[in-house]
Amino acid sequence: MDKDSIKNPLIIIISSPSGAGKTSICKNLIKLDSNLRLSISVTTRQARDNEINHKDYHFVDSEEFNYLRNNDKFLEHAKVFNNHYGTLREDVNNLLSKGNDVLFDIDWQGAQQLVRSDYSNIITIFILPPSKDAIEERLLMRLKDSGDKIEIVKSRMLEFDTEISHKDEYKYIVINEELNQCTNEILQIIKNERQ
Repeated sequence: MDKDSIKNPLIIIISSPSGAGKTSICKNLIKLDSNLRLSISVTTRQARDNEINHKDYHFVDSEEFNYLRNNDKFLEHAKVFNNHYGTLREDVNNLLSKGNDVLFDIDWQGAQQLVRSDYSNIITIFILPPSKDAIEERLLMRLKDSGDKIEIVKSRMLEFDTEISHKDEYKYIVINEELNQCTNEILQIIKNERQ
């Protein structure tokens, strides 16, 4: 890796509609690129069975989230599906100061805030599903263990068009037809941007 990319680390924002695979893609990117670090979001939502506190998310209650927001600790924050999410400014600055490129798995609201921030070297990538039906199928599979899955899937599908309507705000649009292929395409984008 050249010295310039160390001096000017990248902020890489990946957004998509719920169920389009952005979290899986981000996990793959982290495994495949040793200079990438994932920005871990703070959230008020409940942890899923396979999630670990401080590894997947920083899980907090509404009171703590409001404290962090009111004390300007967040670089960006948004309300998504009745839960709050935010990125801690200090965490991101620590990663950037070590020369790491920082990967954000956030929605369009957070992306807009980051793009308007004082940070430079921001790359925005929007992941599209192969189809709307594919999203519904993925969401049903992901939520199959939840008793209220149909209501959750319905609410997420209602948001689908809103999320998709922001795709043109992103520099790159990548279709996630197949996970590894999509991951490799994004790795190539990152490599090109570093140069």
